[in-house]
Amino acid sequence: MSTDDERPEVPAVPQTRAEMRAAREAAEAAEAERIERALATHHEPEPRVEEPRADADETSARDAAAREAAAREAAARDAAAREAAVREAGDREVAEQEAAARKMAAFEAAAREDAEATALPSVPLPTEPVVVGAAPFVASPDAPDAADTEAEAEADAEPRDEAFDPADSRDPSAREPARTPATSRRFLLTIGAVLGVLVLVGTVFGIVSLLQGPRISEVQVDAAQAIESSGSRVILTANQALADIDPEQVTVEPAVPFTVDASGRGVGVRFTVPLDDSTKYTVRVADVTGAGGGPSTTLTTSFETPASHIFILRRDVDGKDKIFLTDLKGDGVAVYEHDKINDFRATSNQLVVAVEEDDGSRLIVMDRDGGNQRELKLPGDGYVGAVQVSERGGLVGYSYSDRELSDDEGRASVLVTQSLNGKDDPQVIEVAGKEASVFVWQFVPDSAAVLFIDFDGALSLVDRSTDAGVQSLGLAATIQGISRGTYTAIVERLDATVVELNLADGSEEPLAASDPDYGTASSITPYPGGTLRHVVSRDDAGLPIGQAVIRVDDDGTATPLVEVSSADSILQACASPSGQYAAVVVAPDLASNPYDGMLLPLPENVETHLIDMESGKEMVALTGFDASWCQTAPRF
Repeated sequence: MSTDDERPEVPAVPQTRAEMRAAREAAEAAEAERIERALATHHEPEPRVEEPRADADETSARDAAAREAAAREAAARDAAAREAAVREAGDREVAEQEAAARKMAAFEAAAREDAEATALPSVPLPTEPVVVGAAPFVASPDAPDAADTEAEAEADAEPRDEAFDPADSRDPSAREPARTPATSRRFLLTIGAVLGVLVLVGTVFGIVSLLQGPRISEVQVDAAQAIESSGSRVILTANQALADIDPEQVTVEPAVPFTVDASGRGVGVRFTVPLDDSTKYTVRVADVTGAGGGPSTTLTTSFETPASHIFILRRDVDGKDKIFLTDLKGDGVAVYEHDKINDFRATSNQLVVAVEEDDGSRLIVMDRDGGNQRELKLPGDGYVGAVQVSERGGLVGYSYSDRELSDDEGRASVLVTQSLNGKDDPQVIEVAGKEASVFVWQFVPDSAAVLFIDFDGALSLVDRSTDAGVQSLGLAATIQGISRGTYTAIVERLDATVVELNLADGSEEPLAASDPDYGTASSITPYPGGTLRHVVSRDDAGLPIGQAVIRVDDDGTATPLVEVSSADSILQACASPSGQYAAVVVAPDLASNPYDGMLLPLPENVETHLIDMESGKEMVALTGFDASWCQTAPRF
């Protein structure tokens, strides 16, 4: 590249006026020097050569003079043009730099005004000294004159390559006060904007809620537990506090008895009986308004209950006894086995199994899959029977007899209760300060209360969750059953009359006969909506000719479910927790069906027939007995 293309380097950013003047003068001096060098080069004498003739010398001299004059004229024009171009470029650059400087000055002035306008309010003095960013200037006697300083700056000014920062000419401590208020202002503006958006969104949602009325924000329900026991709940939580809810506003489909408990944003619907399995339930709360008023709406939710499973015990005289978990189609799996299983009961998460050993009984608690087995402490070395559980009370109860018995020593058939967790000692039921021998007993469903009849025929009630003591309810021959959710027991009195006894107040009334009347029932098992009654048909001589299980609805309507001939025997009938299904235990061909030698003796061949109560059709027949739907084992 030739020297003609060189230009003075233009500063990247605006400089002071002194620096710009110095730069322009330096550029002009450099260009003038370049032109002089070009002219000097052009005037250098060309090499001399010898001419052959004298006349040629004159001609050559004239031509050389003409060429030299033309060259000087062309060089002068070119120099003038170049000098004009340089001056024009320098003027334009200076003008641009001055304009940029004016803009920067305006920007700094605006920044100072903004900082003054947004200055923070006074704050408590800090504990450490504060470094002030700028202070008034005081001239020193030895300080140079301002004019000399400016002249020296103009003389020494050179173009700078670094980016210009208006804060660089000040102390760093002076920059912080200028930038901190702006930064704080931006932070405060950001926070304010966020809060404003949140307030706006909340207001919009509040307005929408007021216009739409209450809505459901959460639903809680344990559908699996709901088919196992009464007292399960579905809780609807609204998006706002609700006005008072009347139970008349709540409906459940399919229909099932319930109670309502509403407070704040929640509406709780408690089912007083277990629910059917594999059923979709819909809960509606109509005409619901917010506590502050507004439009009304209907809160609606639905849930589906799972399919039922039951446990059943299958004894094997030649092998191990097994407890199976099976669905209602007969597909099952063994969860526990032992040489001799006398009885068992199931809760929603545990199994309680009574097994026989050579030296007596053992009581084992385990998970429903047979895991985490642990043994409960017994009152002594003896035998256990009539095992029952109270899931609501967390208790297991059983009849206990010492292994060593005599006429004046040992305990026989005393009633014992203890916690399922095994953390307490067994408690023997006492009447009038003495351990009572019990003929028959039952837990009151969904409570820790025990109803029992001792060998003197006294019917008594004791609540193990309180210290209220024993409540006497008269004399009775047997306890047929206790209804779920009603606190009502079906009891046979000593005169053979069967009554419905209210355990809360002691009132009673005769059990209504069925329509048609199938006669006196040998056993009665209540369920939500009716009873299952085991009746025996006899000929004129009083000999049995057949047996049947009759379903009797609350209105007295009777429908036969299972009928067997005199060759077979019905051992037990019980209903699923909701009364949706029935389990009927049958011993076929009783004459050739020997009993086993267990503490609870039963025929070796036993079948459990599962019946759909709605249609009356049999679903499946299972080998075994002691279905977990039953509150007690079969008895005679």
